[in-house]
Amino acid sequence: MALVESGTQENKGLVAEPKTAAISIKNVLFATDFSAISEAALPYATAICRRFGATLYAAHILSEANLLLMTGGVDYVSMGTIYEDAHTEAKEKLDQIAAHLEGIPVRCYVRHGQVWKGLAGLIEENEIDLIVVGTHGRTGLGKLLLGSVAEDILRHASCPVLTVGPKVSGHAKLPAFETKGRDIAPPELDIQQILFATNFASDAGGMALTAVALAQAFRSQLTLLHVLEDYTELGKRPGPIEEGIRRLRALIPNNVDLPYAPETLLEFGSASECILRFAEEREADLIVLGARTSAEVGTTHLPWSTAHHVIAHAPCPVLTIRV
Repeated sequence: MALVESGTQENKGLVAEPKTAAISIKNVLFATDFSAISEAALPYATAICRRFGATLYAAHILSEANLLLMTGGVDYVSMGTIYEDAHTEAKEKLDQIAAHLEGIPVRCYVRHGQVWKGLAGLIEENEIDLIVVGTHGRTGLGKLLLGSVAEDILRHASCPVLTVGPKVSGHAKLPAFETKGRDIAPPELDIQQILFATNFASDAGGMALTAVALAQAFRSQLTLLHVLEDYTELGKRPGPIEEGIRRLRALIPNNVDLPYAPETLLEFGSASECILRFAEEREADLIVLGARTSAEVGTTHLPWSTAHHVIAHAPCPVLTIRV
């Protein structure tokens, strides 16, 4: 998620100005494999488009490997016919979604090849600000988009990614809707509680500014959380507890105007379990995490296993951002 402060350079992605809370989302990519899990993310994509006046790009990528698996294996002479039929069916499904959404400009794409490469092309061509996808909880992200490509999306996407899992519930859960027979007004996006979890990676300040700007835009309560998984330094002075709280508070700009005083929390234990527990206790509507590029694996941000576990089991949507 890119931030624009007064007098600073502008970057690609969602745009936030901490003083004015200006969030700009112009182009949203909804990637779907037409499964129930994937379609559960559609209300969030449309609600975001409605809230920010954005264009929805609905995309399905036809993978040759998956087509072969679905048909049990065929010769290459028949593959062309199978692909044409699958392409036509996917286009009809996307057009059906677009035809029944009220007040949102929608563009539909069906592409053939490796899923991430197809999505990456769409992201670049259409200057996508946000990707919205559904994820399976039972196997984490492995089944997303009919292939193990979710890690590629989260690690390589040049824009933020909003994942919606099957554990989303309560106020954070938007009602599903049918796209047959009548036009559908996108639901309202109401984010009352935002949980920003950080391990103080080098770009934590930029990610915190995005969480702050979202809290301003939606008039949300913002909670900042840091989890200490290593207890070996607890006896030293200044203690890690005091230092952790100080660093959390330092992530909030002094000149920012928030509707509610932000809360800072420091917890001990498993990072993923603490994040999920506090999200449940606070009835969070959104969790904000840092996402890593492939080059950063093992060096910055929350460990991939932590982010993976949170995304798969979160009681609300999870926004992973890069600055």
